[in-house]
Amino acid sequence: MAFPAVAVLGATGRIGRLLQRQGAAGLDLRLQARAPQPGSPAPGSGWHIFDPLADPAALARFAAGAQVLLCLAGPVPGRGSGGMEAHIRLGEAAVRAAAAAGAPGARVLLASSAAVYGSRPGLLTEEAPLAPANAYGAAKAEMEARAQALGEALGVAVTSLRIGNVAGFDAILGGWRPGFRLDRFADGQSPRRSYIGPLCLARVLAELLMQPGLPAVLNLAQPGAVEMAALLRAAGRAFSWQAAPAGAIPAVELGTARLQALLPGPLPPADPGRLAAEWAALEPHSGPEQTSAEQTSAEQTGMGQNNMGQNNMGHSRG
Repeated sequence: MAFPAVAVLGATGRIGRLLQRQGAAGLDLRLQARAPQPGSPAPGSGWHIFDPLADPAALARFAAGAQVLLCLAGPVPGRGSGGMEAHIRLGEAAVRAAAAAGAPGARVLLASSAAVYGSRPGLLTEEAPLAPANAYGAAKAEMEARAQALGEALGVAVTSLRIGNVAGFDAILGGWRPGFRLDRFADGQSPRRSYIGPLCLARVLAELLMQPGLPAVLNLAQPGAVEMAALLRAAGRAFSWQAAPAGAIPAVELGTARLQALLPGPLPPADPGRLAAEWAALEPHSGPEQTSAEQTSAEQTGMGQNNMGQNNMGHSRG
């Protein structure tokens, strides 16, 4: 199999670093950052340092000849990273760069989010109407629509990857700290949400990067829904209960049939123990990474609705 040249915008974010460490075998990766990062390889070793919005010429040079442009760049909610409209501008910039790349069949994969669905209950397939509940989800939904329209105009295939909660990159497992509180419904259960393990995500992304002809939108999650309490227990994280507020949604699950049809083998169901183990294997000495704003939101919602609304995926500003 011929491995495509992949230009990665926002490669210093957590998903970008994950792809480099776990899923890049055989892929010809070009890596972009706005500035050198502590611990990142120096420019000249596959890294390109520029601002894709401020320097479109550098972006065009970066994308030249690449078969795939993977856009992971964008402000992370709760971290003071700037306006959410940057997601829209970065998505359109990626499409323009792919159009000028000169590689036959060049295509764009955009990191979107389950946040575009908002807090809708039940099984959410890619055909479900979008109802973003906050600025992040609204920006991602607008990014998807505008990038798709621009891609159609410029002859570039665009796929928006609606990524569910990534174990350890989320506001529940990754955002845990002492005193964490979790919502409990009348039936005694905590909320259930779609998840994907970080190592599983790396493998799935690597597989998708090698495939032409992807659909315009694609949910990225493992089958099933995970109870938040079970995930915290599997990771050995203590928590206390609080009553679920009125209007809290017990279960939200992403449909994965479209994704599974594209993979060479079955995608394992989401399992709390396996998700926690993947996070521990990836970051065995890592403590919880959490901003005070994110923690406040996680404690107020408790149930992980913050994840569905914001889905802290480890984007980079790019």
